[in-house]
Amino acid sequence: MRFASIIFLFAASVAAQSISDEPTSSDCDGTTYSQENIDDAATAALSYYASGQTVGRDSYPHQYKDYEGFSFACSAPFLEFPILTSGVYSGGSPGADRVIIGSISSDESSAEYCAVITHDGQSGNAFGECSDS
Repeated sequence: MRFASIIFLFAASVAAQSISDEPTSSDCDGTTYSQENIDDAATAALSYYASGQTVGRDSYPHQYKDYEGFSFACSAPFLEFPILTSGVYSGGSPGADRVIIGSISSDESSAEYCAVITHDGQSGNAFGECSDS
C-alpha cells in the first residue's frame, strides 16, 4: 500500500499548509474520504496539538500507540483524530475512522500524514488500515 506524506506548516497563528504526495482519497470499508476531508482532519489534529487543546470526550487528538504494528512512512509519536466526510470533528461521537499524523516537528509547526484507519470490520478496539488512492 502506498503511504502518503503531508507536510503542514503554520506561520504565526494563521495556518498555511504545504502538501506533498497526498492521497486523492481514502476508502474505509465503503466510506470514502476526499483529499479535503483528509486535509481538514490532519490540519485540525496538528492545530489542536500545537495549541495544547483537545476536543470530545476522548480528548482528540491523542497519542496513537499503533498496537496493530502498521508500517507507516512517518515516525512516532503518532496522533489520531476523527475524520468525517463533511466538516471537522468538534465533539460528540467520533465515528469509526481516524486520520493518523506523525513525524511532528519539535516546534509543533509541521507533521506528516501517515494513514487513515478504521475500527470497522475489526475485533474489539483494534484498527484496520484504509486504502489510499
